[in-house]
Amino acid sequence: MLYWALVFFVVAIIAGVFGFGGIASASAGVAQILFVIFLVLFAIAMIARAFKGRTP
Repeated sequence: MLYWALVFFVVAIIAGVFGFGGIASASAGVAQILFVIFLVLFAIAMIARAFKGRTP
């Protein structure tokens, strides 16, 4: 997930450099969404791991 967020971010930067504002904006939006999903899943995984370690 993080890999794809970085790919879309790089595409947005390259498109912005070459003047493709619409493509850059869309790619940056997709990258932001994927990054937020990654953060949420990462937080859930860390919480689940913390509770798994607390078994009596």
